Amino acid sequence: MLSDAGRSSILCKVCCLVKTALIIRHVPHEGVAAYRQPIEAAGYDVSRIDVADPAFPTTDLCEPDLLIMMGGPMGVYEHEQYPWIACQLKRLAARLEADRPTLGVCFGAQMMAAALGATVYKGPAKEVGFAPIRLHPQGAESPLRHLHEVPVLHWHGDTFTRPEGVEILAETDLYAFQAFRRGPNLLALQFHAEMGEDPRFDAWMEQWPEAVVEANGCPKALRHAHDTMGPGAVKAGRAVIAEWLDGLCER
Repeated sequence: MLSDAGRSSILCKVCCLVKTALIIRHVPHEGVAAYRQPIEAAGYDVSRIDVADPAFPTTDLCEPDLLIMMGGPMGVYEHEQYPWIACQLKRLAARLEADRPTLGVCFGAQMMAAALGATVYKGPAKEVGFAPIRLHPQGAESPLRHLHEVPVLHWHGDTFTRPEGVEILAETDLYAFQAFRRGPNLLALQFHAEMGEDPRFDAWMEQWPEAVVEANGCPKALRHAHDTMGPGAVKAGRAVIAEWLDGLCER
């Protein structure tokens, strides 16, 4: 029979094996969606915090083993309208300096770029709809290889200068920086390969119908594209995240 000290030692070892992941949600209808499955499958205990949560300003962003920052309709440069942006950027910069595993999607990717010293600004036009990305040679040799010729959802209008010390992995005609990484631990994705089966897509369509029109799109056609191309995008997106997580260099 184990002594109390023995039981405590085993419990301590088990606790040390539990990996934590924190999702930062900038608006309620932009969650981790399909990426939750590979994150949980990789053994992470997933929690979430909204930027509107009173606890957010004092949350230690260096503590989780994995940080995931999702999208939002705001711009990184809108500090006055969204005071939490500057607060988040400062803590994010410390995490990236420590090379802690971090994933950014759309606005989250732009926040990563800004925290690495890049300038975020309005892009040449809205990019909304399903289309494949073009992989650079580095991208074709990265987890993004799963997205080769796979149409994924784009929904953005901002871009950024190239962050120092990163590899650019993919592009489209309108946006040269669709994905970047720094080493094995930092991955930023401008597009939404997590979306394709999540019912929150309906909220996107209801919240921002003007974005579809500004991108010369048709809401009905976009809904059809979501229904037909979404499952394939999700399957590929999950494979990207699973492979990236498997290659993390944990510190």
